[in-house]
Amino acid sequence: MKRTNYCGDITASLLGTKQTLCGWVNSYRNHGGVLFIDVRDRSGICQVVVEPSKPFFAEASAVRNEYVVEVTGTVNRRIEGAVNKNMKTGEIEVVAEEFKVLNTSIPLPFDVDKSLSVAEEIRLKYRYLDLRNPHMYANLLLRHRIMQAARRYLDGQGFLEVETPILTRSTPEGARDYLVPSRVHHGEFYALPQSPQMFKQTLMASGIDRYFQLARCFRDEDLRADRQPEHTQIDMEMSFVTIDDIHEVVEGLMKEIFKTAGKDISVPFPKLSYHDAMEKYGSDKPDLRYSLEMKNVNDVFKNTGFKVFKEVLAAGGAIRALRGEKGAAYSRGHLDKLTELAKKNGAKGLVWLKVKDGALEGPSAKFFTPQEMSALKEAVSALDGDIILVGSDANLHTCQTFMGALRKELVKELPRQSEWAFAWITNFPLLEYIPEEDRWDAAHNPFTAPVEEDLPNLEKDPGSVRSYQFDLVLNGNELASGSVRNCRREVQERILALMKHSKEESARRFGMLLNALEAGAPPHGGIGLGLDRITALLAGEESIREVIAFPKTAQAVCPLTDSPNVVDDIQLKELGIEISKE
Repeated sequence: MKRTNYCGDITASLLGTKQTLCGWVNSYRNHGGVLFIDVRDRSGICQVVVEPSKPFFAEASAVRNEYVVEVTGTVNRRIEGAVNKNMKTGEIEVVAEEFKVLNTSIPLPFDVDKSLSVAEEIRLKYRYLDLRNPHMYANLLLRHRIMQAARRYLDGQGFLEVETPILTRSTPEGARDYLVPSRVHHGEFYALPQSPQMFKQTLMASGIDRYFQLARCFRDEDLRADRQPEHTQIDMEMSFVTIDDIHEVVEGLMKEIFKTAGKDISVPFPKLSYHDAMEKYGSDKPDLRYSLEMKNVNDVFKNTGFKVFKEVLAAGGAIRALRGEKGAAYSRGHLDKLTELAKKNGAKGLVWLKVKDGALEGPSAKFFTPQEMSALKEAVSALDGDIILVGSDANLHTCQTFMGALRKELVKELPRQSEWAFAWITNFPLLEYIPEEDRWDAAHNPFTAPVEEDLPNLEKDPGSVRSYQFDLVLNGNELASGSVRNCRREVQERILALMKHSKEESARRFGMLLNALEAGAPPHGGIGLGLDRITALLAGEESIREVIAFPKTAQAVCPLTDSPNVVDDIQLKELGIEISKE
C-alpha cells in the first residue's frame, strides 16, 4: 500500500514519526503563505501543512476539493490554540516532506460534505460522490458489521451458509417475478427468486439441518416510497424445531446484532397473537413503544338509537374507540384530517367527541344518551381535554384497519415509553379469500403449516384455519417473517388446491419441493429477516435507501446506471423476443 496509516488513525501516539497518507482533499486554506490541506479518507480527516519553502509548494497550491493526493511527512503537535478537540486527529498535523497529486477532479455537482441536503435523484445519479460523505460511509460500515455479526452468531449455532440459485423458475410467492429470457431455450424464462423458500426447504429434506444465507431477493411489486425491487434478507431454516426454538435462535441473533451496534436489548420478546394485535392496535405490526389501545365499544352501543351504529351491529360489525390525549390541541382542521385519514383507509366516516367539563361535545353528541356517553368515557379512560374517536364498519377487519391508521397518527403526540419495542406476532390466518378470483390465497406464505388442531377445517372453513406463521416487529416495522412449514406432501397439496392449483399444476410449479416432502422430509421451519430495515433502524434512517450502496428510486429506477433501459435489437433477436408497438 502507498499509505502507512489511514488519515483518521494519525493521533498523538504517532508524534515524531514519518507517515504516508493517501486520500481526497476535503478543504484547503492559505494562511500567510503556509498551506493547510485537510486530507480525507474513509477513516476521517488529517490536517497536512505545506510550507512555502518546499519544492512541491506550487503543485500543492493548485489542489482543489476532491483532488486525490499522496503526502509523506512528520507528525507534529499543533500549536497552542489550534487544537481541535472535536476531531480524533485534532491534536496533530502532518508537516509535508513529499507531496504528489494522484488525480484531479472536475468541479462537482455538489459538495461531498453537504450531499445529504441534495435532492435524492441527484444523490443517486452521483452516488459515487454521495458515498464519500462520512455519514453514508458510517451506514455502510454498520451494515458490514451487522452482516459479520450474523455470520459469526449463526456459525456458532451450527448453521451452514449455503448459496441458492439466482436463476430459477417462476413460482407464486405473493408478488410478480422478474423474468429472465433464455437465449438457448427460446420462449422459456428463468425467474429471479422472490426468496430462497423452496430451495431452503429442499435443503432441510437433504439433511443439512441448519441453513442460512445473506440472500438477495427480487420482487416486482407495486411501487412504494420505501420499497426496493431487490433486497437482502438474513435467511435461515432449521429442522426438528418448534416455533419457540426458532424464536430463541432469532432473539439471540438480534441481541448480537444490536450489541454490535452498541445497543442493549432484552430477550425474550413478548408474544401477541394476530387476533389480539388487530383488536388492540389495528395492525399486525403495532408500534408498542406507546401503550395506546383501541377499545371494543360494541356493548356501549348495543341499544343505541344512532342509526349508523345500529345498522353496523345488526350486520354483526364492529365499533371501536380511541382516546386522543391533550384534546385541546386537536383543532377542527386537525380532526377533519383525521377523518380523511380514516376514509383513505376504508372508513365511511368517523365520529369524534371532545371531553369538556366532564361532558362530551361534538357534531354527533346529540345522537347519544347520557348513559352511552358516560360508558364511552369509561371504556377509553377519557379525561377532560381529551378527544374520543369512534369508528364503525360492518366488516371487522376494515374497522380495525382504519382505526389502526388513526392510532398510528395519534401516538405521534405521545411520549415514547421505550427506545426499542420488539414483539412476535403469531397465529396469522392461513388463508385469505380473493372474491374476484373465487379462490383462497396464502395470507403470508403458501408453504406455511396450518395449526394441527385446525386441520380438519381446512376444506370446510378455510378462513378459520390458523397457521404457524409469525412475524417479528420492531417499533411498528415488520423486521422478519417466518413459519413452521408443511413437511407432508398431502397437506401441502390440499392447501395448493384451495389456491386453485390442480395436482398437475402443483407438480409442474412446485415439483422439486413436493417430491422432496414425500421422500422423508423432517419437520422444519425458518425465517427471513430484512437486513436493510434492521440496518436503517439502527442507523436512525427513515429510508432503507440510506443503507444500501446502490439503491433504486421509489420508481424502481437507478439514476446512476440509467436503468432500466432499452437493449440492442440484436440482443432481442438472440432471445427470440420482439417488443410490441402497442
